[in-house]
Amino acid sequence: MTDTIELLEAIGSDASLRYAQADELNAVLKQTQASVELRVAVTLGDGAPLRDEFGLQQMPQTPQTHAPGHQDDDDGECDVPQRERHPDKAPSHPPAKKSH
Repeated sequence: MTDTIELLEAIGSDASLRYAQADELNAVLKQTQASVELRVAVTLGDGAPLRDEFGLQQMPQTPQTHAPGHQDDDDGECDVPQRERHPDKAPSHPPAKKSH
């Protein structure tokens, strides 16, 4: 596992490896005797084999519905609470006097 982490670090820091085609990268990984899981991950373009190697479980991903641009209602009303108005009740403060 330590070797895999070191290889991932080397791939990330070397642009020629980071942007290499999968078959080119697999050839390098085979020469360095990388783990089978790392080579399979490169071939598939999927990190699942690495999670198996590291003993990690994939956490379920829930969509972010409260991110900007994802409103839960489309009624056009804003979410700012509005003060309720009751026509049968007098206002809490008297209206301003008009000066002539």
